[in-house]
Amino acid sequence: MVNLVHNISEPSIQKSQQRFWYQDSDQHHQTYEQPLNERMRTFLRLEFLYSQMLANTDIEEQWATRNAITNLLEIMAVLMRGDVRNEILKEVDRLLELFSHYQNIPSVDSERLDVLNTNLMTKRNNLQNIGSHYLNSLKNSEFLSTIKHRAIIPGGTCEFDMPEYGHWLRQPYKRRQKDLFHWISTIKPICETSSEILLIIRNSTEKMDKVAKEGMYQHTNKQNQQNQILRISLEDGGNLFPEISGNQQRFTIRFLEWSTTDNRAMQSAKDVKFKISIC
Repeated sequence: MVNLVHNISEPSIQKSQQRFWYQDSDQHHQTYEQPLNERMRTFLRLEFLYSQMLANTDIEEQWATRNAITNLLEIMAVLMRGDVRNEILKEVDRLLELFSHYQNIPSVDSERLDVLNTNLMTKRNNLQNIGSHYLNSLKNSEFLSTIKHRAIIPGGTCEFDMPEYGHWLRQPYKRRQKDLFHWISTIKPICETSSEILLIIRNSTEKMDKVAKEGMYQHTNKQNQQNQILRISLEDGGNLFPEISGNQQRFTIRFLEWSTTDNRAMQSAKDVKFKISIC
């Protein structure tokens, strides 16, 4: 990851910076992200699924409720693959230790730093309070388990196969929403904390202007540099998208030209201007 000691005091919490540091002021670019380690890969997947689940929960139609249940089961699958809670706690502790170095730096906005510390400490306490067996209530739910086992079969959750599920989906929206909120509350501390971490990491560095010669850009990081997320920004309205490969030490970006779904995207032969953040 880029050395936050130098970067976070500049774009993020420096007193001269007026915008709220979580916001991206560049609104005319599309941003593509690539995780550079397994921890960030997991966090990004959680954020992706959690955002969908919340959006589906706010829609009254039965199909949206079905989608919310699918999102919930996918989040459970991600969380059951390893000790995600412990990984999040480690990352929170790392950031808290990092922020502690800024307490006496004059150029740092102490009020914003206090907000960051308070938010992270609150989320850390919430994670500690749920304990390591927080998923038990969801795993022990016979209702969710039945849906999970049938969901692996194409069309396996049809009403004729699962009349109880179909009956629940016909319940009034507020009843379904109440049950969804109950299940979501179990994983909320995990998902919200991982999203908070991602926001901090995303805003830890300034964007740099780069040019990919004939559609290709290669980068080698300094030794011992622990980067976690790569962010590529392209102007809206173009037909280019990046294909990224690599790891924390080095990576390659190829900019491909998209035309239609019937034709394979090909690497651009032109020089491509883009913005990059190595977080």
